[in-house]
Amino acid sequence: MRIHIATDHAGLDFSTELQEHLRSNGHEVIDHGPVEYDALDDYPAFCINAAQAVVKDQQAGVDALGVVFGGSGNGEQIAANKVRGIRAALVWNESTAKLARDHNDANVISIGARQHSFDEVKSFIDAFVAEPFSGDERHARRIAQLAEYETTGTIVGKGVDATHAERS
Repeated sequence: MRIHIATDHAGLDFSTELQEHLRSNGHEVIDHGPVEYDALDDYPAFCINAAQAVVKDQQAGVDALGVVFGGSGNGEQIAANKVRGIRAALVWNESTAKLARDHNDANVISIGARQHSFDEVKSFIDAFVAEPFSGDERHARRIAQLAEYETTGTIVGKGVDATHAERS
């Protein structure tokens, strides 16, 4: 599995350690930065670059996922989700990591490096990488609705008609 990683200064130490852990488990890891500590760095570019690489790999048939880190993980998740085709989930335990894949077919997870120990982070990522998408019809339908809105700006579902909703 190819795993794209990006962070900000708050997650840099975790990112470095995690890359070693993932490589030792046979994964190909691509680091999208940063490569050195800078308390004033701007995470959006790092996270967006990692997310774009995940989409590009998946479109080319490469088995790829992404992991983004920050102090809370919130901003990094938001940045990754700006990339068309990305479904980034903020995870805070093994259950949310598994459900991100099982129910949402998430292709990126975001983790708050200041919220967890390294061992916790490892367990979240290992659970995320190991969990397949269930493929259940209800989950696939919901993911298709999200993709429809992302592409067309409209969504139709049970009890929902957002065809006239304005996009910002």
